[in-house]
Amino acid sequence: MLELRGIRVLSLSPIELTLPDGKCISIQGESGSGKSMLLRAVADLDPHDGDAALDGEACSRMPAPEWRRRVVYVPADSGWWHDAVRDHFPPEADLPALLREMDLKPDLADGPVSRLSTGERQRLALLRALGPQVRVLLLDEPTSGLDERGTRRVEAWLQRAMQAGVGVLLVTHSPEQAKRLAQRRMILRDGVLEELTA
Repeated sequence: MLELRGIRVLSLSPIELTLPDGKCISIQGESGSGKSMLLRAVADLDPHDGDAALDGEACSRMPAPEWRRRVVYVPADSGWWHDAVRDHFPPEADLPALLREMDLKPDLADGPVSRLSTGERQRLALLRALGPQVRVLLLDEPTSGLDERGTRRVEAWLQRAMQAGVGVLLVTHSPEQAKRLAQRRMILRDGVLEELTA
């Protein structure tokens, strides 16, 4: 279980929120409302007030690399630090099988990142993020560059991850996607995180 304990960054009001294991909470809001800033604060990537905790263990009492192995932030445009796709995954990973989960061609495993489309990179970034220690995925518009088929494939993959106990904090511009995936839907408006009921 992930708890946000008065997390506050820049213009945001302190945020209290509980994300149970295997559940999804979506966050909507206008561009510039602070959604990405909030995810980055939860991932402990930027300075912030307040704290977060995983199963009662505070982020502030955990080495940053350990926290980020368990609570993983996936931005809309992920970074790639190796030229080859395969080098972004552990040697023991069955990369062709992973690629098929996302409707990606298995031969992409042996190609360069530079030849991937935006949508292929987005799906690979999700596959890369879900390691064995991951308890929470912090996702910033994970399907923004995908067509309907790719979006549905990602959503099905996220449903499987949640069934395995992974919590998902999802920033999305799509109310329909929020309704499909999230048990609770929130909106960030004027610096305040509010529950959506309609």
